[in-house]
Amino acid sequence: MEPKLKNLGSSLKVPNVQELAKEKLITVPSRYLRPNQDHLISPLPGNQIPVIDMQILTENDSENEKLHTACQEWGFFQLINHGVSSSKVEKMKLELQEFFNLPMEEKEKYSQEPGDVQGYGQAFVVSEEQKLDWADMFFVITSPIELRKPHLIPKLPAKFRESIDEYTAELRNLALKIINLMAQALHMKAEEMNKVFEEGMQAMRMNYYPPCPQPELVTGLCPHSDAAGLTILLQANEIEGLQIKKDGAWIPVVPLPNAFIINIGGILEIVTNGIYRSIEHRATVNSKKERLSIATFFYPNVDGDLGPAPSLVTPETPAKFKKISFPDYMKGFLLRELDGKSYVDAMRI
Repeated sequence: MEPKLKNLGSSLKVPNVQELAKEKLITVPSRYLRPNQDHLISPLPGNQIPVIDMQILTENDSENEKLHTACQEWGFFQLINHGVSSSKVEKMKLELQEFFNLPMEEKEKYSQEPGDVQGYGQAFVVSEEQKLDWADMFFVITSPIELRKPHLIPKLPAKFRESIDEYTAELRNLALKIINLMAQALHMKAEEMNKVFEEGMQAMRMNYYPPCPQPELVTGLCPHSDAAGLTILLQANEIEGLQIKKDGAWIPVVPLPNAFIINIGGILEIVTNGIYRSIEHRATVNSKKERLSIATFFYPNVDGDLGPAPSLVTPETPAKFKKISFPDYMKGFLLRELDGKSYVDAMRI
């Protein structure tokens, strides 16, 4: 059977930023300049985002209440004691660094093919005029296996391929646990969440943000909210860069050691009928050192439909979002420029 999501959309070919950064430029090419970006940084310290302890979460109601509040009010939290093998995490970080250290002609073998967004390059580039982010990425769908591209994961060096498989298997288990705990906190029927996510698609976006001579004039990743159900972010080196928008200002996130940063995506906002919110965030860069991160995205079943969970729709809380098939939702998201929360807002009734 031909998978419904053979291609998710495409992105135009653009220059490689890692190579640009090697030229030791003094000024940034104009396509990367975003001088009008908003610099309003929140006075709140960056360690304000909620911290959830997975060990306590499974046995303590008050931690579950904390999770519920974090998802309602922040859309982001850091997860500690998550139980994912630290050796697999370290191996993944190492392999990622090795990949971006490969010579350009090696990385080019994994480039995006015309008409597809999977591969090495950039995403969401839909016109020759639009501004670009100061970053390169390597984006792959890891499951279902039949959506993997033959020239990508199967052709990677064996250790990198193995790391991806081990790491994503651990993260799938973690994501399903978190989603089930969210269902409990929402007093939803567990099978409603499972029906949406159990056989869900999984993808990884590996990011490389090179140092930049004018960091305040560019973005590493422009403000957006994620399309996925749940995103699990691994900070792959010690350089910070993530900022989230809260009450109209940007809060820099200070990653805790051995923690994952987890956020709600547009799909969970739809399924929870707006109770849990996907929040705008962005990546900044600096002039000294590159930053590496890996976002692992969890989506629903490839041939499923999206809409608010029936148990959360009542006469008092009518459905806030339209129903849409998952393939249509994804194609719509990937065929446009990233622009804040505009995509999930377009789904509102």
